[in-house]
Amino acid sequence: MVARGDRMTAVTVPLLSVRGLVKRFPGVTALQGVDFEVRAGEVHCLLGQNGAGKSTLIKVLSGAHRPDEGEVRWQGEVVSFGNPTAAMRTGVAAIYQELDLVAGLSVSDNVFLGHELSTMGFTRRVEAHRRTRALLDRLGHPDISPDRDVGRLSVAHQQVVSMARALSRDGKLLIMDEPSAVLDPDEVRVLFGVIRELTAQGVAVVYISHRLAEIREIGDRVTVLKDGRTVATGLLAREVRTAELIGLMTGRDLESVFPQREPVDPAAPEVLVVRGLAADGRFSGVDLTVRAGEVVGLAGLVGSGRSEILETVYGARKPTAGTVEVNGKRLRRGSVGAAVRAGLGLCPEERKSQGLLLDQAVYRNITISSLQSFARFGFLDDGAERTRSSLLTTALEVRPPGVERVVRGLSGGNQQKVVLARWLLRECRVLLLDEPTRGVDVGARSEIYELIRDLAAKGVAVVVVSSDVEEVLGLADRVLVVREGQVVHEGPADEIDESRVLDLVMEGHAA
Repeated sequence: MVARGDRMTAVTVPLLSVRGLVKRFPGVTALQGVDFEVRAGEVHCLLGQNGAGKSTLIKVLSGAHRPDEGEVRWQGEVVSFGNPTAAMRTGVAAIYQELDLVAGLSVSDNVFLGHELSTMGFTRRVEAHRRTRALLDRLGHPDISPDRDVGRLSVAHQQVVSMARALSRDGKLLIMDEPSAVLDPDEVRVLFGVIRELTAQGVAVVYISHRLAEIREIGDRVTVLKDGRTVATGLLAREVRTAELIGLMTGRDLESVFPQREPVDPAAPEVLVVRGLAADGRFSGVDLTVRAGEVVGLAGLVGSGRSEILETVYGARKPTAGTVEVNGKRLRRGSVGAAVRAGLGLCPEERKSQGLLLDQAVYRNITISSLQSFARFGFLDDGAERTRSSLLTTALEVRPPGVERVVRGLSGGNQQKVVLARWLLRECRVLLLDEPTRGVDVGARSEIYELIRDLAAKGVAVVVVSSDVEEVLGLADRVLVVREGQVVHEGPADEIDESRVLDLVMEGHAA
């Protein structure tokens, strides 16, 4: 037996064992030899850059894809899941980052969706309610009502419902894909509490995350994928060094995730000046200045008002009070057009739904905010669009190359680079970044950090919103902490630490 905290993990027959897994698609081999095993009652963390094969592996294990080579063993027996239903009957369930719950239906309806409790065609709602209540109690959430519309729950509670649905089929292995991506620190702690309860009951969890600090906190063992292959497996989560994990994922040594900061010139002009900004009860009294070449970070919990501040500065929300000035010129309230013309650019939090035309080519996503400059006698010069876009994607190392590619097919990190390329094309003076590295692997994350610092070095004023406190402190020159719509702290990033920021966002005590 191997001890980890209060958990004990059997080392006899693994619950799940994967050997030599290969999966091919037309023109590409997504998995080229994956090996790893999961023990009952453990949290096995799966790491790798975007494109390393994690998503394909999840789909093979959950029955959405059939492997071309290799074997999957369940409790020592070779199995082949023909579809997700077969996998769930066996005890394997995947909980994806984009939850597939049905808003408008109750919690209990979602828990038993697809395997409803019924007798002679009539749904046994009382029994479904009772079993749902028992599952929620098991997960430590008696506060969630089985009758509640699932669409009215917080994201954290929706994840609990997804876990309850998996357990309703007697789930023995839960695969969780980036479960903390949209959670604030409090909600992450609750999630980890639920995971620990499940593993104490013998349920195994495959946990996928780009946040290495989470891996160390919640994980037992780690498997690393690169280019569709297993490059390391069975690493002890609390003992493996961060530098080693980064090296395994990227194939290169990274001295530091964050680039070195250069001092901001105190005589540099204030490019962005925000005074007394307020918006429909979301936030109020916000003052913010950003000098040319400065990176300012906004730290705060989800729902604190930090994203709404960026959206209001950009003109996507109309303020109820306050002013926004760029280069000394006051912007018209609630006008995105005026903001863009003044040199403002926004990379939104939800890049897929708000920042990208997913079924359009890379070049069109880059030029969409600059089409007027490509117009010739009323017609767009497609050739010029492609040429300028190609120069930018080459400079930003967007992979795979080719501006004709549809954006939907790119990884999260490369999609983010496309959004950044759009504003580079416009040569914006102020860049607003909302969660710029959400869902982005550590290698691409480092590249994006370098790009942000390079832009600042060229005189661009940058504002970054992030749920990752380490990211805010490592990237920004100056930090504003936002709680419940109020700025409760402002100061240099190197004069505050992570624990103090967390204290401020949780308690709101002004420094």
